[in-house]
Amino acid sequence: MRAMSQNRRLGVQRLTQSNLRDTVAKLRGTPEAAKSVISAAQTVVRDVIARGDEAVIKYTQRFDQVKVEARELRVTESEIEDAYGSVDEDQVQAVKAVKRRVENTERKIIQRIQGPIHEGPGLRVTSEVRAIESVGCYVPGGQAAYPSSLIMTVTPAKVAGVQRVVVCSPPSSSGTLSPLLLVAADVCGADELYRVGGIQAVAAMAYGTETIPPVRKIVGPGNQYVTEAKKIVSGVVGVDSPAGPTEILVVADSTADPTLIARDLIAQAEHGETTICGLVTDSEGLAENVSLELASIIETADRASLVRKALLENGFILKCDDLSLAVDFANSFAPEHLEIVTEEPDKIAEKITSSGLILLGSYTPAAATDYAVGTNHVLPTSGYAKTYSGLSVVDFVRRVNTVRCSKEKLNTLRKTITVLARAEGLPNHAISVEERFK
Repeated sequence: MRAMSQNRRLGVQRLTQSNLRDTVAKLRGTPEAAKSVISAAQTVVRDVIARGDEAVIKYTQRFDQVKVEARELRVTESEIEDAYGSVDEDQVQAVKAVKRRVENTERKIIQRIQGPIHEGPGLRVTSEVRAIESVGCYVPGGQAAYPSSLIMTVTPAKVAGVQRVVVCSPPSSSGTLSPLLLVAADVCGADELYRVGGIQAVAAMAYGTETIPPVRKIVGPGNQYVTEAKKIVSGVVGVDSPAGPTEILVVADSTADPTLIARDLIAQAEHGETTICGLVTDSEGLAENVSLELASIIETADRASLVRKALLENGFILKCDDLSLAVDFANSFAPEHLEIVTEEPDKIAEKITSSGLILLGSYTPAAATDYAVGTNHVLPTSGYAKTYSGLSVVDFVRRVNTVRCSKEKLNTLRKTITVLARAEGLPNHAISVEERFK
């Protein structure tokens, strides 16, 4: 949706109850991947299934312009050791700090989902977790490096107790991975690291090749091709929520600072031209001022060309009559990141039903949660926040209940079991219980 005018200002559009559904549809576009993306993903997946390493090497050269041999796909221990010499100590410490915060959060989550459910005379029910044996973590890369995404995927897997954690990330044009990415993999305890990305990486982790053994589940963010590939292989391996191109929605009122909102939209826009960045507000003045701030800041901003294109193609500012309509829009849009910058953000947050992450107040920017607060930044996009949650340790375990029942307790449950079993036409269920009391 081309929302920015030729003078590089993001225009303000009117949001009403009557046009809400159409507005969401226009901003979201079709929920299905383009036919060309689907076709490409299917072709590559089939080829990797048929030819293994040979296909992985072929598509790495085609898509990443990197010629690599099968023996070079896996990153060696010596490469990881050498990487420490290419990063400064502040970067290493930053990686360790983020890892610790994510680790602490994930440990608390896993503690809450296991333990006694019922303990009484003759009956004990306990919820326990069992780690998935192997997982593949996809980390975007190529000309950019995202060690933070590696931390967000590998750390919860290790907290869960996954024994084999594989990382795949596309190489740069020089055929290497970022030194800081290698350091992060080492700090977080990744077991295998491969310089392969895109559809071919997802297919390799799902079906296995001569060099890359298959995994049980694949997680991690990626572009539309990676997301489509995950959908294709989901019948063979588990996958997490669709985590495609990033997005941010800001709900704000007249108390918000237009400069800070503009900065947050620009920060998210620099992820790529497919980023969705939007503001919905009940304040005409705020809407106009954010539009002016965006136009002004972009003139001298870093990565201005990329940011401008993202805002031109996918940016929007919506003005509505009241915040209740802004809430309706947010719940229909189901954004990945939702910043609420209002006089009473908690009251607005209580009404939000669909968002990957909710950020309250002027001092909780998405950038903080991308790195430092301990929450996971691998979140559902493209409206999938209506049914999916952000990545966590829960995605790397299987829950199982264990039950122990005494003869005396079973006897008290006996009538309930037999009555329902016979009512459902399953007499042998009833007999299996009655037999114990003959």
